[in-house]
Amino acid sequence: MSDKRKCGILLPVSSLPSKYGIGCFGKAAYEFVDNLVKSGQSLWQILPLGPTSYGDSPYQSFSTFAGNPYFISLENLIEEGVLTKAECDEADFGGNPAKVDYARLYKKRFPLLRKAYERSRITENPEFINFEKEQQYWLSDYALFMAVKGRFAGLPWSEWAQDIRLRQQNALDYYREELYFDIEFQKYMQFKFYEQWRKLKAYANEKGIQIIGDIPIYVAMDSADTWASPELFKLDENNCPIQAAGCPPDAFSKTGQLWGNPLYNWEIHKRTGFDWWVKRIAHCFTMYDVLRIDHFRGFDEYYAIPYGDTTAENGWWEKGPGMDLFRTISGRLGERSIIAEDLGYMTDSVKQLVYDSGYPNMRVLEFAFDERDTGNACDYLPHNYPKNCVVYTGTHDNETLRAWFQNITPRERKMVRNYLHNFHSDDKEICRDLICLALRSVADTCMVPMQDYLGLDDKARMNQPSTLGKNWKWRLREGEFSKELQEELCGLARIYGRK
Repeated sequence: MSDKRKCGILLPVSSLPSKYGIGCFGKAAYEFVDNLVKSGQSLWQILPLGPTSYGDSPYQSFSTFAGNPYFISLENLIEEGVLTKAECDEADFGGNPAKVDYARLYKKRFPLLRKAYERSRITENPEFINFEKEQQYWLSDYALFMAVKGRFAGLPWSEWAQDIRLRQQNALDYYREELYFDIEFQKYMQFKFYEQWRKLKAYANEKGIQIIGDIPIYVAMDSADTWASPELFKLDENNCPIQAAGCPPDAFSKTGQLWGNPLYNWEIHKRTGFDWWVKRIAHCFTMYDVLRIDHFRGFDEYYAIPYGDTTAENGWWEKGPGMDLFRTISGRLGERSIIAEDLGYMTDSVKQLVYDSGYPNMRVLEFAFDERDTGNACDYLPHNYPKNCVVYTGTHDNETLRAWFQNITPRERKMVRNYLHNFHSDDKEICRDLICLALRSVADTCMVPMQDYLGLDDKARMNQPSTLGKNWKWRLREGEFSKELQEELCGLARIYGRK
């Protein structure tokens, strides 16, 4: 990424403060960038920006190319004159500024965006016409996919009528005409998403802040990607999955993790020169400065589970594309700043792939003191870090640092205190010590979730894997990123040579 020591904050866009139910690309996002600068930070890491489906997970999106309409700033649309403040204020997005209420958001946000579209005279906008042309390689299929999904009451595409499910030409022609304005509405929302995001990113870059984006290795089964290009995935002649993605049983999960995503048909990808992947990565670098690729080990070997199984216990490992993919990407796109998320059990071949790629990998402090992990824990202790890595106190999938320290075993807490040589501080001070431990490590880059800097407990946890209904909701409240905290972070960045 850079020879310069850097530090930054992990905060999803959805977690930004805002008046209308969820963080977005409005005024609070620009203020957060300003506060990062005042705090001596140079990186802002976010979660995937795609439109979310059932469960609201950014890692299960309707498209790997499209953006989430929830992040379109209603305040900006009010300034444009396509919505009124009264209309937005009347919408009930929930009364808790510290939590996203996705049910209310779903019911209230889209009618407002539809009003904005109908008043926009968007087809007369030359920038919209250029956007349609530039993004044609994914936009038309995505907009049609979402419009047809609306016609079928939100059902996954695998349950649509056979003619459109299998993309028969007569059905495609019929729905493109029948749903013309619904399709155009979807394109309008994508245009506004990218227009607002690019302005925000340009502002951040001008202030010296780089954006770290994030993509999951897999796409969702119920996505425009699998519907539009079924040949790229392990599907049968009826476009039904043969195998699903996940992780095997381990010390953390007796039955493993069943994610349910369709697996790639890597033979087809190789035969096409990894064209879809090159387009995907190229698209990401129009949005981000640095890209974190989730579950990087899946490019070496991936875990295949028979489709229809209810657990991951009967799966097996198969070989992935390895360095062939990344040589192709660098050959087509040049050298890019990529972070390899290589967490979990690391085989020698996975370690070799990470080394051969040259990408910095991840170290998570919370993993360093886990007495259940007899294989990799020592790799997460700071005295074993290489320079070419990114250290995190924890990620969006982990407990907050404060909750983690409270919930680990007495023996593990003793391990932490012994490592820090701190036997007297209270839990809050220990968490600050752990943050400082990460900052002063030799890792080129240090990223800390906002919740850890605020010292929050597990009510602020972003995600607990394999659970539904309570994730992706936490929000930063206005004023929490205080002047005092900014000054403290700036001082820490200076002390540890990251400013």
